[in-house]
Amino acid sequence: MLDNIELLEIADNEMINDIEKETEELKKQLEELSIELLLNQPYDKNNCVFEIHSGAGGTEACDWANILYRMYTRYFDKKNYKYELLDSQEGDETGYKSISMLVKGENSYGYLKSEKGVHRLIRLSPFDSNNKRHTSFASVDVFPEFDNNVEIQINEQDIRVDVFRSSGAGGQSVNTTDSAVRITHIPTKIVVTCQNERSQIQNREQCMKMLKNKLYLLELERKEKELSDLQGSYNNIEFGSQIRSYVLHPYSMIKDHRTNIETSNTTKVLDGDIEIFINGYLKGEK
Repeated sequence: MLDNIELLEIADNEMINDIEKETEELKKQLEELSIELLLNQPYDKNNCVFEIHSGAGGTEACDWANILYRMYTRYFDKKNYKYELLDSQEGDETGYKSISMLVKGENSYGYLKSEKGVHRLIRLSPFDSNNKRHTSFASVDVFPEFDNNVEIQINEQDIRVDVFRSSGAGGQSVNTTDSAVRITHIPTKIVVTCQNERSQIQNREQCMKMLKNKLYLLELERKEKELSDLQGSYNNIEFGSQIRSYVLHPYSMIKDHRTNIETSNTTKVLDGDIEIFINGYLKGEK
């Protein structure tokens, strides 16, 4: 009899655990659905170009850009987004001066537009022999990938095309000829670079596509300023006004300054668990 009672208790506990797991999973699915319903703005469903640029601070800032690159690619993996490297400029000692990727996946622009702005890191520097606290900045820029039907006329006289040698991970040369391409749009001073493709022709085509995207977005932003609030609270975020601070010393805290959402679990966030900030921004934006 006692054995039967114990078996029933075990079965009951297992059933309760299963119900709790299913309930949590259902809550997660409902949360994701509610967020996706908010992604109803133009281009939210598009793929996007995602760029990280180190700010002032030399080696510290380049390392911070690399930490952000790791954080975001882990987030992409969790979302099952595909991403491909378009261009990267490595730091003199470590990390990146800049890195850009094409991110592919449903609503990738809709989710990632919330990350546009300046990100500030405060920590004890691993590069300082005196173990002093340092503040580093890096900026994130995100813009949608538009389809091939975007009609932007670019005058050849308005662009300057430079070619240079592509470099692989760690700065290793992978080409015997110059195949990387940098295009500067002289009137707007927009610069786009691509070294990911195998040939100079392919890199040039990718650059022209990126340039058209940026020029199109620039025109949209100009019209939005004229019409005031076509995209609600969307604004250009200038370098120097951080949207989020990542404090690792003297205490652990990551805080989004737009929503006041914060967490002390810095390790989890830097491992790519940034939904709390993205979802909070999207909810507050609507």
